[in-house]
Amino acid sequence: VQLQAYGGGLVQAGGSLRLSCAASKTSFTINTMAWYRQAPGKQRELVSSISSAGITNYAVSVKGRFTVSRDNAKNTMYLEMNSLKPEDTAGYYCYANIIGRVFWGQGTQVTVSS
Repeated sequence: VQLQAYGGGLVQAGGSLRLSCAASKTSFTINTMAWYRQAPGKQRELVSSISSAGITNYAVSVKGRFTVSRDNAKNTMYLEMNSLKPEDTAGYYCYANIIGRVFWGQGTQVTVSS
């Protein structure tokens, strides 16, 4: 299974971006999907996750500003990011758990200018 993340870019503080993560076709159920991010010199951190049933979880730093969703028919996860801040600048990576195996996407860069 391959994960393709896209939608990153350069945006001014207060702006919005929508990230997408598409998984290649699989006959297996994709369980949890998630977005992680990693800024230069920092550890990778969980931004948000969503279960196959649609149960969501958010890091405190993004709660109220980011919204995660998924379309199971398309094997695609989305991250709507609003009120972006310079500290949201990072590479954003998608993650998927499929029958106990972990898969990572290649990442998409989000840069927020002040």
